[in-house]
Amino acid sequence: MDLLNCPDCGEIYVKNSVRDVCDKCYRAEEALFDKVYRFLRKKENRAARIESVSEATGAPEKLLYKWVKRGRLHTTQFPNLGYPCDRCGKIIRDGLLCEGCATSIKGELETLEMEHERLEKLHKSIYYSQERRK
Repeated sequence: MDLLNCPDCGEIYVKNSVRDVCDKCYRAEEALFDKVYRFLRKKENRAARIESVSEATGAPEKLLYKWVKRGRLHTTQFPNLGYPCDRCGKIIRDGLLCEGCATSIKGELETLEMEHERLEKLHKSIYYSQERRK
């Protein structure tokens, strides 16, 4: 059992695979979730964006992002909801990175791999040229 301080209020709580806050804050989050879900279930609010949901319900945007990221608020039911990309902050609907960041990282990894191969070939050629001289 791990004891942690609640990131919201600082109280000590036992780490749980389901909760990332203490029991008191969890109950407050659940009450806010119910309020947000009731708001979004109304037909006229289904296309609301995070900012307007936060403003109408009083739920912090950070908490709304958390619920979308964990799948508690489904982007299929509420198409304008999302959460920020872990790298650049662009709003996305699934995964950890937006398409641009994922492509950029793949390109950087390919460049790194090519450089690694080039250095390996260079090292082998230097090794062989020194062996022949002896």
